[in-house]
Amino acid sequence: MKVEVRSEGFDPLAEVAHYQASMATPPSACGASALFIGTMRDFNEGNSVQAMTLEHYPGMTEQHLHAISEEAARRWDIEDTLIIHRVGRLRPADPIVVVAVWAAHRAAAFDACRYLIEELKARAPFWKKEQLASGARWVEKNTAS
Repeated sequence: MKVEVRSEGFDPLAEVAHYQASMATPPSACGASALFIGTMRDFNEGNSVQAMTLEHYPGMTEQHLHAISEEAARRWDIEDTLIIHRVGRLRPADPIVVVAVWAAHRAAAFDACRYLIEELKARAPFWKKEQLASGARWVEKNTAS
């Protein structure tokens, strides 16, 4: 399992391929890979969003992400997980998060991947400040899944 929070941009598919090449379990032992890639939208709550600053609580954020990865491994028969999350200043279409799960079967991979992104959104200490044409605002709640 790998968890990383970073301030620089990344290519989600390249990160998944790079991690998969270094996994302890060979890809041939995994019949399924499930991915979720989240990107910044240019709208929220009926407003156009020009940019966003994503803040986090260093150390605690990674701890939360490791905890949900371990929970997923206990709940489903999965081989490995990857979570990379971006912080700092973002623009529309920038990748924010990639979640990947490898398993022998698709049901476990899909279920664990959905669990990881939903728990990340609900529990990890991230805060979003959106830049609108009219000024900045803090995002008070996550959008529905």
